[in-house]
Amino acid sequence: MAISVKSVILAVASVIIAIVAYLAFLHLSGNFHTVSPGQVYRAAQMDAETLARWHEQHGITSVLNLRGPNRGADWYDAERAVSDRLGITHIDFRMSARKELTQPEIESLLAVMRDAPKPMLIHCLGGADRTGLASALYVAGIEGRGELAAEWQLSLAYGHIGLPVITKAWAMDRTWERIEDWLGLESS
Repeated sequence: MAISVKSVILAVASVIIAIVAYLAFLHLSGNFHTVSPGQVYRAAQMDAETLARWHEQHGITSVLNLRGPNRGADWYDAERAVSDRLGITHIDFRMSARKELTQPEIESLLAVMRDAPKPMLIHCLGGADRTGLASALYVAGIEGRGELAAEWQLSLAYGHIGLPVITKAWAMDRTWERIEDWLGLESS
């Protein structure tokens, strides 16, 4: 039974449309997800009202901002203001999705996540790449839940697309693969 070129193109186009639609949904929903129930949540950049709502709904007591300090930027000043108003500990940790983390940066990030008041919200701009790596580190390095659970945090399920040469966020995948042994995981 021969498959026509038209059928293959239609199938590929359907898959691409489904992926784009899902990524749009993640963007519109704020990409908010549970990493560890009652302990750690992950999200994209949110506005002040959304942070206040998540504080009310999930008891968020700390925010780990992976975009780093950006005084003077509307999003940053609003996030800091609502954090101060609600008594939320606000932690800035600058990362780039385009640059691999060094071992000292990884160790520092793990210490920050371990010591931050819980429940904690981790976020970056899209909640996919930097947040994915930080969430994977939390799952494996702090909770010890294993490679599969950790790598799921750095996946398309949360909008992360890590492809060598094609996507700039590949640095997050390279960082993860480099530290798997250090975390006591088998390298995949």
